[in-house]
Amino acid sequence: MPENNDIPAGGSPSSSISADYSHVLNPARVAVYDDPLIAPRIITIQPAPTTEFIQNLAVCIDEQARRLGGSISYTVILEVTENFIHAQFREVVVSILDGGNTIRFTDQGPGIADIEKAVKPGFTSAIEPMKHYIRGVGSGLPIVHDWVGMKNGHITIDSNIGNGAAVTISMIEEVPEPADDDEAALALRSLGDKARVIFSQFSKADTLGVTDLGKLTGMSPSTVNYQLGKLEDAGLVAANPDKKRVLTPLGKNAIRFV
Repeated sequence: MPENNDIPAGGSPSSSISADYSHVLNPARVAVYDDPLIAPRIITIQPAPTTEFIQNLAVCIDEQARRLGGSISYTVILEVTENFIHAQFREVVVSILDGGNTIRFTDQGPGIADIEKAVKPGFTSAIEPMKHYIRGVGSGLPIVHDWVGMKNGHITIDSNIGNGAAVTISMIEEVPEPADDDEAALALRSLGDKARVIFSQFSKADTLGVTDLGKLTGMSPSTVNYQLGKLEDAGLVAANPDKKRVLTPLGKNAIRFV
């Protein structure tokens, strides 16, 4: 995906990807996670002439992220979307998470050879046919990197599963990994996904009942009760005289890691 990292070792762009970049042949999929507990909505962007396809995909991502309350700039979204040209738009999947404040761009192109160079101005492997549709001067990801940094967000660039590239932009504050000997962190790590979701709601309110938690998470009362039992066993919450749950001292320490 990134424009300076699309050349496989011992190869060249033309050796693995057709030189015809005028039309995108594959659909792209945008996965919108409206609720972390349910499957995402899938929006398919149909094949089209390259410029039209890039615009359609970027506009869709921007609209869906903003609908959820996201603040990532359209320019940033467009810059990363344009870089899919280096993978010839192979198996493009864009995931919108965290209320629109995290966007993950993945493809199954040649992948990334040098992550450090990917965010430095001037490094590019764009060949001439690509430059009809993108600038091709190695400025895309550096622009994204600088904007994210100024907004106190973060960007990560990784290999996709098997092959390809994954670029994740997030405006969610990163929480440092706790020390392994931290009792609160160990208690939290022992929980399953549903118990974590239940526990995370206590960052919003000091006291919560089964009905409250059901409304907040969409879980059934029986599921909420079962997960609360796990939290009690872990020493993170306790029942008060009203039979609602409150954080224990251990829970108050662990809630900072959610």
